[in-house]
Amino acid sequence: MIRTLQTRGLHGAGLSEILALAKAPKGVLYHHFPGGKNALAVAAVETTVAWSCDWLDKLMDQHEHPADALRDWIARAMGGLGDSGFEIGCPMAAVALESTAADVELRAALARGFDAIRLRIAQALVRAGHDEQRARGLAALMVAAYEGGLLQARVANDVTPMLQATDTLLLLLKTKE
Repeated sequence: MIRTLQTRGLHGAGLSEILALAKAPKGVLYHHFPGGKNALAVAAVETTVAWSCDWLDKLMDQHEHPADALRDWIARAMGGLGDSGFEIGCPMAAVALESTAADVELRAALARGFDAIRLRIAQALVRAGHDEQRARGLAALMVAAYEGGLLQARVANDVTPMLQATDTLLLLLKTKE
């Protein structure tokens, strides 16, 4: 489901296609996900968030400064984007862009997910000496630059927008004022 969200979005792939890719009968989906495709999307978002938070934690542990860890985080996304021929984006962004006010559970999962990722980044910035309020603002800006840069790079078939945003923003992370 995550791969489908990355390439086709929530509404771009039908339930039959998702089940065929998973080699699963329809009954299995509704047994485990009574809410159907939206419930499966919520689970995919939660899995993506858990993986992203674990990955950020590992990167933060490997680097002395969070800016270096975040550079690696973004470099991985750029590499995946380029390797996919600019077809694989962030599954959370794809779902968020397609969601409507009626998608209450899905939007709640996305909001929790983005909150968790911002919190991981902000906590690392606080440990690096940033004021808590500034750290929260920088974390929000980092996630916005990541998602916006990824979106722009995907449609341009060029990672330059991500590189420009990343290079500029990471300079801000290295200063504490």
